[in-house]
Amino acid sequence: MTTTGCTAGVSKAEGSGRFGTLSEAEKRGVDSRRRIAVLGAGGMLGKMVVQKAPPAFDVLALTKAQADISDPSKTAEVLDQLSPGVVINCGAVTDVDGCERTPQTAESVNGMAPGNLAAWCLAAGALLVHVSTDFVFDGNKKTPYVESDPPNPLSAYGRSKLLGEERVAASGIKRYFIVRTSWLYGPWGRNFVDTMVRLLLDREVLSVVSDQVGSPTYTEDLAEAIFDLVRLDGDARRLGSRGGEGKDGAAVHGIYHFADRGACSRYELAERIAHELVRLGLPVKARKIRPIRTEDYPLPARRPAYSVLSTDKFRTVTGKSVPDWREALARYLESRFGGGASG
Repeated sequence: MTTTGCTAGVSKAEGSGRFGTLSEAEKRGVDSRRRIAVLGAGGMLGKMVVQKAPPAFDVLALTKAQADISDPSKTAEVLDQLSPGVVINCGAVTDVDGCERTPQTAESVNGMAPGNLAAWCLAAGALLVHVSTDFVFDGNKKTPYVESDPPNPLSAYGRSKLLGEERVAASGIKRYFIVRTSWLYGPWGRNFVDTMVRLLLDREVLSVVSDQVGSPTYTEDLAEAIFDLVRLDGDARRLGSRGGEGKDGAAVHGIYHFADRGACSRYELAERIAHELVRLGLPVKARKIRPIRTEDYPLPARRPAYSVLSTDKFRTVTGKSVPDWREALARYLESRFGGGASG
């Protein structure tokens, strides 16, 4: 990965790239199709996307301070200066319960901003990758959700994310990927896995809901999947298909589901985290994890009881395999604690 035409930033190892205005010479020297702007680059997923970017790409990491997607004119001005050929939108309000308290903010960032980004990409001829969520579904199914299943969000967060999807689709852009994911965790952000790690090391008894089922997803795996889709777009363009069709003539753009393979309840996930921590030699204090029902732990936002996402489309179109959630969890915890309690 290269970072071109930048005035300030931090290292790739910290999960962030650089930001600045490209000179005219630099613009001429870099193929814009290989120049990627990552919005929300200061967040949990955005940092990982920057870190996992393949070396062939010139990555421009844009934090909220540098490009606040809730300010469409400022964001457009920044993108005009940088001229990316690909825009990856990792910017979002992800505090699910907070969205119930401030739905207007959620609507602005999660709902309106993606449509504005799609409009910019359409005018600039750029590819848009927009990250969405399993929370657009109501959880009434008993089998994994496919991309064509009708959404029916239960929360302000889910409604705002669905609005974002609808605005992208309504913008007229053809070259876009909406990537729905679920139960995301990784470094550089608050998430269920890190919360469970802290509690397992601090408390003797934990209570965890056992009637919410989904697919935990490591940000590293999602970031790599995003670049698989970016390459898919490049392959379609090299084939000379203005409509974004693959070798078999099928459209490659649109909505995709990506989550690590398999499913579990939040209680089962907590149990697995405890197992991995013990394996890594950490001093787990918890002696009991008690399963409870969602109604026993009320929160402002309703969660879908079942939100497992089918990745059949992603695997078929990209030809890529999807890691098992247990393997991904072990990989993440190994990266954090492989040296033991001091790791």
